[in-house]
Amino acid sequence: MRSTRNPGRTKALIAAPLMALALLTVTACEDSGGSGSSYGAGAAGKPADQQQAASPAGAPAEAPAEEQPAADGSADAAAPKQPPAPSISIRTAESDLGTILVDDQGRTLYGFTKDKPGQANCDSDCIAVWPALISAKDVTAGEGTDASLLKEIKLGAGAEQAVYGDWPLYYYVGDVTAGDVNGQGLDGEWFVVAADGKLIKSEA
Repeated sequence: MRSTRNPGRTKALIAAPLMALALLTVTACEDSGGSGSSYGAGAAGKPADQQQAASPAGAPAEAPAEEQPAADGSADAAAPKQPPAPSISIRTAESDLGTILVDDQGRTLYGFTKDKPGQANCDSDCIAVWPALISAKDVTAGEGTDASLLKEIKLGAGAEQAVYGDWPLYYYVGDVTAGDVNGQGLDGEWFVVAADGKLIKSEA
């Protein structure tokens, strides 16, 4: 006996593979990235693990270009520069007391008998009247002086007080012009200094 085919069943068997093929085609188009988003991709289109490696979580944002220091150091060049500290020298000068030590401006220099060799004992009240000869640079030995007698005491903050022989050197505020020796013999403790590093205790 001859079997009779069911036309409806035949159409269903043919349609099922065609629908499956159509679904595969649509899925392939979406996964190709043509119009859909890629799973796990960041805003820049990089995989999430690569994006995290490029910008670690919690890392500070890079500063704008204008905030970066100039490679040639031009930012430092724009800062005001302090003029170099002037150097100071001592020399000898003739006075009514004989040959004495003065600075390069001719101002008389004194020693204090309460100082110990190379150690200053002039306190803040004393310094107000007897300013120390201090400099940020080494004081140099000028005409008539003995360079081997010239030393310094470290005072901190980069300052040094000049010492000649055993005596730290000071000015006197009562000396108005170069060559004045108004501090000579005051209180029996302040005297001008000779070229050999000894105090001159005679009266003017």
